[in-house]
Amino acid sequence: MTAGPLPAPAAAPPDLVLEVENIDVVYNKSVQVLRGLSLAVPRGQIVALLGSNGAGKSTTLKAVTNLLPLHHGALGGGRIRYDGRDTAGRTPHALVRAGLFHVLEGRHVFEDLTVEENLVAATYALTGRRAAKADFDRVYDYFPRLHERRRGLAGYLSGGEQQMLAIGRALVAEPTLMLLDEPSLGLSPVLVETIFEIIARINAERGVSMLLVEQNASVALAVAHYGYIMETGKVVIDNTAERLAADPDVREFYLGMGQEGGAKSFRDVKHYKRRKRWLA
Repeated sequence: MTAGPLPAPAAAPPDLVLEVENIDVVYNKSVQVLRGLSLAVPRGQIVALLGSNGAGKSTTLKAVTNLLPLHHGALGGGRIRYDGRDTAGRTPHALVRAGLFHVLEGRHVFEDLTVEENLVAATYALTGRRAAKADFDRVYDYFPRLHERRRGLAGYLSGGEQQMLAIGRALVAEPTLMLLDEPSLGLSPVLVETIFEIIARINAERGVSMLLVEQNASVALAVAHYGYIMETGKVVIDNTAERLAADPDVREFYLGMGQEGGAKSFRDVKHYKRRKRWLA
């Protein structure tokens, strides 16, 4: 009797630095913002979380970093794991010390401190060693403009420079996973291009995993490996960044490459196409 072919070995599970599994989020014990949301960030990759204003993107980041209680929000179900450990019951500062750094929307630099003092403040997230000159040199290598302004007050920086400083503080803290909330907000197209080039460099050169929240889908998909699109608290589509950028519906609604008078949402696009098939 001839033995059959050996079964193919099972594929190794992906190394995930972040796993968000079927979470619900409620504000003020009455307003549900996230509904069964799931996503994952593979180690060493950039994942884009896209969607219109109010879709629940920033709430997702706050759920990951346990900042919801500060905004009268609570996790109503599901599970979040960072670097293999459940985040439930872990304080935001404990997560920062574990390498999970959240660059908040609006930058939130310490305006009354100098650029360098802002970077020094981030060193308190380091564990097991003191900050070294190399920590600051690394930031100044990515952002030469910050080196020029290092002794100036952060409050006098331009919007783009403050965004550079916010990302620089995260770098000093040696993150394993960086959450970036709308880094392009309020910046000129030239500065947006510069910021995203540096985001891609940090990922490629230092292996920092990133979850990138953006309304500017074009620039986000240009640097991301994978993407999720959210609407009304749910993921409506996910795929590789390359396939999302090539998807006709995504291009029409999120990249502004369709005809005028298009659908109001990605769900409307899908509903319209299903209806056309039914009536055919």
